[in-house]
Amino acid sequence: MNKARPAIKIAHLHVSDKKNKGDVAIVLAVQEQLRQNFPGCQIIDYPVYLLKNGTRTEAEKINRADLVVIGGGGILYSYFLPYNQEFIKAIKKPIALMSVGYIKEVDAPALNPALVKSIVFLARQAQFVGVRDNNTKNFLVKNGLVPKKIQVIGDSAALLKENKPKKFKVYRDSKIRIGLNLNYSGWLGFGKWREDILRTYYEVAQYFSKKYGKVSGRGVEFYYLKHHPGEKMIYPELKIRGLKVVDLKPGEQKYIYGQLDLIIGMMLHSGVMAFGAGTPEISVAYDLRNYSFAEFIKSPELVVNLSDLKRGELLRRVKLVFKKRKYYQIKFSKVKKEIEKLHKKFLKETYDYCSRAK
Repeated sequence: MNKARPAIKIAHLHVSDKKNKGDVAIVLAVQEQLRQNFPGCQIIDYPVYLLKNGTRTEAEKINRADLVVIGGGGILYSYFLPYNQEFIKAIKKPIALMSVGYIKEVDAPALNPALVKSIVFLARQAQFVGVRDNNTKNFLVKNGLVPKKIQVIGDSAALLKENKPKKFKVYRDSKIRIGLNLNYSGWLGFGKWREDILRTYYEVAQYFSKKYGKVSGRGVEFYYLKHHPGEKMIYPELKIRGLKVVDLKPGEQKYIYGQLDLIIGMMLHSGVMAFGAGTPEISVAYDLRNYSFAEFIKSPELVVNLSDLKRGELLRRVKLVFKKRKYYQIKFSKVKKEIEKLHKKFLKETYDYCSRAK
């Protein structure tokens, strides 16, 4: 009789910002995937900043685990860099980078060579490298990582389990429901584009109000999908009457996304969670990651450049996508299944490797 494999202990290094709903969603989703694919595993949380400031003593604690999972999320970002190579070298257990992404905001300078070198060092030390999009893979390959080492597996938050909220309800009737999201979480470029963003969002709201308002007999509702506390300073400026603010736990928030007809957003995980819930989201791109995600889900048309807002491109794109929302629901369902398969393959290889090592 074959002896059962022992449960694997996992040290999970991840972003610990609980204010940002997207960051919380990533952690929850990664750990859901780990528990599904590593039966009986034990997960110990560690802050991702250890990659920058960790000590040998902290590395020794991490080495008590059987596997070190780093990510997901946009941790290949100047805020978290440079990584401490001595700390990383002190980690003796297998490392898996999971659903990690490269971030480059609009108008931000490129990473300097020292920061890039520290990223590549981490990736080379890892036994498994799973990135969330092709642009992240291209960035790593351009800077010296072997292409065959990298698996593009998608963003884990797309697979986050949805939970029906008890207190916040969306009634299924004939009304059109439009979701909105703005990035006001610290992006320094918002001021430059503020007027264009607010004006074009208002134009979209006016379009739906006139076309589907009470006069037409169908009705329209607007929902603000809050991802960060800072957004309470900006969404009132949309000046949309009856705007309903959705600020729930990530799984519940994702459930509400699935009850909407269309979302116009900025924060990456507004788009990721909308996709996972089967609702098309048009992203006003403030970062390379907005483009990267849309390309990965084979829908690059779901991104609008900031520079195109003045030309009315957001409303034009909204009209086109809204008409095709059933098409996107079907497409998203197929792509989501592909992401599930990619995750299972990546985690099976990781699990088998760790089991042999034990």
